[in-house]
Amino acid sequence: MQRELVIEFARVTEAAAINASKWIGRLEKNSADGAAVEAMRQMFDTIDISGTVVIGEGEMDEAPMLYIGEKVGLGGEEVDIAVDPLEGTNLTAKNQPGAIAVMAVAEKGGLLHAPDMYMDKIIVGKKAKGAIDINKSVEENFDNVRRALGKAAHEMTVVLLDRERHEHIKQAIKALGGRVRLITDGDVSPALTASLKEGDLILGIGGAPEGVLAAACVKCLGGDMQGKLIAENDEQIRRAREMGHDDINEVLTLDKLVSGEDVMFVATGVTTGDVLRGIEKSGDFIKTHSVVLRSKTETVRFLETAYKVRQK
Repeated sequence: MQRELVIEFARVTEAAAINASKWIGRLEKNSADGAAVEAMRQMFDTIDISGTVVIGEGEMDEAPMLYIGEKVGLGGEEVDIAVDPLEGTNLTAKNQPGAIAVMAVAEKGGLLHAPDMYMDKIIVGKKAKGAIDINKSVEENFDNVRRALGKAAHEMTVVLLDRERHEHIKQAIKALGGRVRLITDGDVSPALTASLKEGDLILGIGGAPEGVLAAACVKCLGGDMQGKLIAENDEQIRRAREMGHDDINEVLTLDKLVSGEDVMFVATGVTTGDVLRGIEKSGDFIKTHSVVLRSKTETVRFLETAYKVRQK
């Protein structure tokens, strides 16, 4: 992909974040999400690509814009796109930290088509690449990652969603002497945080579509990830098979989740989190803070942009 697209894709997430920020603290998560989707959709149609949304807001009959299979762009290079116009709808609605607008782009066929279901995930940064096995126990993975990082147990931090289904993981980490960092929402933001700042190991069950976005981030930063789809009923198994997942128990390695060699990951802060600052208003300007990652060049760019507010 042309390097100039980096800025174009950043403009997409910036627009989504700015639009969503109008709903911060207003307890209207669906309105915040809708605003982000609308802005992202409009901005895509200014870019010279022939894009196909492979991870989006749902099926065509469920989402008016950015649905799975939708074509976006003005025409040009064929790419696959994964989007979450607003990860952290609840965070935005409640004015809590860590909401982001996020997307990933790869060459055609470079992103896994993930059904809308749960995925069990394990994620580590670059130093622990190759040390994880999703079929092993929490204790085994904790110890293998700890050894790879050269850390004592009490120096290890494990990040997971604060859900009842993860109680056994919390208790296992406690017994091992490690630290737990609980997050209320989001699957992608923790992967970014763990890869760039803190968090030695991410465990637990979250959304499968978000898992592909997280995998794009991890691949760009040289980390490692594995996932397994979790079907709750026969209908989900049917949907998974329709999307090419014949073996529901298959271990999805990082290269299966994101097979593309040239992957771009872009995120813009909506509310301030560990890595990205949220939308700021300063005089006549709205300021955004974004991160852009590219696997081909292994670059990490932080972008600060100021948009002048147009007077009506």
